[in-house]
Amino acid sequence: MALSDDDAIERLASKVIDRSMPKAEWTHAAHFATALWLLRNRPDIATAVEIREIITRYNEATNTANTDASGYHHTITLASMRAAAEHLRTHAPDAPLHAVLRSLMASPLGHPDWLLSYWNRETLFGVAARRAWVEPDRAPLPF
Repeated sequence: MALSDDDAIERLASKVIDRSMPKAEWTHAAHFATALWLLRNRPDIATAVEIREIITRYNEATNTANTDASGYHHTITLASMRAAAEHLRTHAPDAPLHAVLRSLMASPLGHPDWLLSYWNRETLFGVAARRAWVEPDRAPLPF
């Protein structure tokens, strides 16, 4: 799915919420596009509790098991939401969301391994971090 306009980002976020988006389209950029859209347009469901529910249900709908080894990951989700919120704050409130996403993806956050600058791999991909928030153990998050 091309995310080159705000309508495409809204459609993507809606498909995640209603659990109709094909799993193959749930890319790194799609994660951040959804986060940005939720933060700007639906802050009521951009909370830790609601995001966990949305992603868990989406995973179930796409036959992705939410276990200690796959599916929903709480630390990655919350860190990504914090990163998206901070990136969104650096833009004008009316900046086109697709431009914000393009800027985010061109930043270090656009690299799928960005979290490994803050967490050791073993910590980040451990069961504890999947289930609940685990503080970074390499460097504090700057946001």
